Amino acid sequence: MVALVALLSGGAGGYAARRAIAEAVLGSAEAEAKRRIEAGEREAESKQREMLIGAREEVQKLRAEFDRDVREQRSEQQRLEKRVVSREELLERKLEGLEQREGGLRHKETEIEQLRASVDELRARQLSELERISGLQREEAKQVLLQGVREESRREATQVMREIENEARENGEKRAKEIVSLAVQRCAADHAAESTVSVVALPSDDMKGRIIGREGRNIRTFEALTGVDLIIDDTPEAVVISAFDPIRREKAKLTLQKLLADGRIHPARIEEMFGKAEHEIEDQMREEGERACEDVGVLGLHPELVRTMGRLRFRTSYGQNVLKHSVEVAHLAGLMAAELGADVALARRAGLVHDIGKALDHSVEGTHISIGMDLLRRYNESEDVVHAMSTHHGDFEAHSLEAVLVTAADKLSASRPGARRETLEAYIERLQKLEEIADSFEGVEKSFAISAGREIRIAVKPEQVDDNEAYRMVKAICRRIEDEMRYPGQIKVTVIRETRAVDYAK
Repeated sequence: MVALVALLSGGAGGYAARRAIAEAVLGSAEAEAKRRIEAGEREAESKQREMLIGAREEVQKLRAEFDRDVREQRSEQQRLEKRVVSREELLERKLEGLEQREGGLRHKETEIEQLRASVDELRARQLSELERISGLQREEAKQVLLQGVREESRREATQVMREIENEARENGEKRAKEIVSLAVQRCAADHAAESTVSVVALPSDDMKGRIIGREGRNIRTFEALTGVDLIIDDTPEAVVISAFDPIRREKAKLTLQKLLADGRIHPARIEEMFGKAEHEIEDQMREEGERACEDVGVLGLHPELVRTMGRLRFRTSYGQNVLKHSVEVAHLAGLMAAELGADVALARRAGLVHDIGKALDHSVEGTHISIGMDLLRRYNESEDVVHAMSTHHGDFEAHSLEAVLVTAADKLSASRPGARRETLEAYIERLQKLEEIADSFEGVEKSFAISAGREIRIAVKPEQVDDNEAYRMVKAICRRIEDEMRYPGQIKVTVIRETRAVDYAK
């Protein structure tokens, strides 16, 4: 029991001691917590006071900025109001001025109407007086006056036009002549005139019988193969080959020359020599085309176009060899293009192929221009070249300088003295047409076509045609000639007006 009591008393004392310790620790913890809470509250109060102070300062700052903005807006509004007021005052003053001016204008309008009425009255009296003095009615006098004004205006316009044209002629014609003369001097191409017949010389007249053959079999075979007419007549030691196709005529001529050189003439030999002549002519055409391209400096032309160009070696136009004419046109167009700063290569290329359609115009339907255009497009020539060659006869309007130069070069080559020949009928017809056009104008006394139709001189009646009318007449005649006639080169038109005083001393 004692032990139990001691144990119980010891446990109770330990418990009391632990409880006292726990209570002491709890009290200090509560004191610490209370201290910390108080410190936190003081810190929170301090921060709250700082935030309140900052908020008050921010509010004061915003209020100050707001007040400043309000003051600025008020000042700007006051300024605008003053400006509006000043403008209203200005508008009121202007309105008053306009009202005063309007009143003045109405007054002046009244005065003007009164003056107009008085002027109309004076004009009516003047017209009546003029009609009485001149003996003309009003419409008649107006027509006389308008006719005078029209004639005066026409004279002045003609004078101005003459001055402008003279000035342009002095400069432009001089420059054009320099370019053309330089191009002609630098391009010294010869001219070849060929006809529709070829003459083949024979070693003796005995060869004529061998060419005809037994019962004419040789000549029939020859004509059937070559497609030409072989004329054997009384011409000593010569036979004539006639054909409109120059290539056929050339093949026949070469075949006959080979037969004469070989000495054996019979149908089989004729066929053999004709085959050889065909191959030689084909090679010659290709070589001629290549030589023409090389002479002009045209590169990259399609081989078929080169061969077609070679066919022009045997084609003539008004007696002028077309291939040589084409080479000459290419040279002239290139030289003029170089002087004018145009595309020299394009001008030469278009000038060389401008008549390529003539190589096929006997076997293909259409004009040589349309044939040439189709041929060039078929072998992928550029549209610039096609356009430049298509305008040289005026069928299409020229849209490039190179096209104009090709046309000019074609005319220049064709109109050169000796380049072409024309029939007597065409020559006489052109002269008559020139004089007919000139004689159709009123006031013409006599006209004379001279210089092989390259010039026409027209004498007019001086009492009917004055100087200005003569100038207008020469322009009108030139336009009629250009519209109604076709001719190579140009035609000079001269109108002559002179007054002669004749008397006799007795």
